[in-house]
Amino acid sequence: MTETTLPGTAVEPIFELSGVQYTYNNRQVALDGIDLVIRPGEQVVLLGANGSGKSTLLKILDGIIAPTGGRLRALGLDIAAVVDGFDAFRFHREVGLVFQDPDIQLFSATVMDDVAFGPLQLGLARDEVAARCDEALGLMEIRHLANRAPFELSGGEKKRAAIASVLSLRPHVVLLDEPTAALDPRTKWVLVNLIRRLGEAGRTVITATHELDIVPIIADRVVVLGEDRRVHADGAPAD
Repeated sequence: MTETTLPGTAVEPIFELSGVQYTYNNRQVALDGIDLVIRPGEQVVLLGANGSGKSTLLKILDGIIAPTGGRLRALGLDIAAVVDGFDAFRFHREVGLVFQDPDIQLFSATVMDDVAFGPLQLGLARDEVAARCDEALGLMEIRHLANRAPFELSGGEKKRAAIASVLSLRPHVVLLDEPTAALDPRTKWVLVNLIRRLGEAGRTVITATHELDIVPIIADRVVVLGEDRRVHADGAPAD
């Protein structure tokens, strides 16, 4: 598997957040002064109660929204410029977000069409698109679902297909929002092991979850957000 090579990743952080704030509609505070540094290859879990800002933080890290206060650099770029600027195309090849609801990301006639969508937008040759799709489907162990329609899939199959649609871009950073939510126990642990393998392959993986039992398996670092939308703890899972 070919990994994305980032300039200076040996020393440069993937993300640098300093006093990052985000306010919805100029009145609802979602993040209130986040200081955080994430380095290449880290496996990070975000913990916190509903409303603590986990999903908002993932959207900011993915460049979907820009901070309304503070400073964020990602891959050496200013995130505010990434959202609307020239670097957005490059940025979204490097960083991929898997939403909590997979139906947001699965919109094509078949799983294969969804997984191929990103590489096709890059203008890659057909052979390269096919290779990337096969690789992503294989990583998520869903090659047998390639020709199925997304609406025919179970919840766990949809989650895996959504992750595959991001992996086909071969991003260096994978952001996961509640990937095991609403799954049965067997499907949950299959997905947990697949997420663990992404980290073992060298990717930077940041996962927001409420499920404490999966944390030691998928994380070497935990960041806890409080109901005041600030970082309350940052350390090893055992701590």
